[in-house]
Amino acid sequence: MTPPLRLIRLAPLVSLAMIASCAASLPPSAPPPRLSLPTAATTPCVLAVLPEAPTRADLDVAYAERGAGLVACEGARRLAVESLLAERALQDRWRADIARASKRRLRPW
Repeated sequence: MTPPLRLIRLAPLVSLAMIASCAASLPPSAPPPRLSLPTAATTPCVLAVLPEAPTRADLDVAYAERGAGLVACEGARRLAVESLLAERALQDRWRADIARASKRRLRPW
């Protein structure tokens, strides 16, 4: 029969230390909130293209169509930027709430 090792006597202490360190750590939190982008912000912009042999009328029509397309693209870009900024503000508020809750939970009194 082999004599018990001295390290076996330390096993309960090591186990308790591991349990205590896990109990002191914060539980994993949920992922931060996310917003979905509107479809207008995710669709690519379509601009007018000139035909093979453009005439003066084709140039005038393409000029007007491109102007309208650029206005629509700028609106979609602005919508995407506003959605991104709103999502970041929402995530910042969520992180601040999590930090406040964790500070309250760790107080000993």
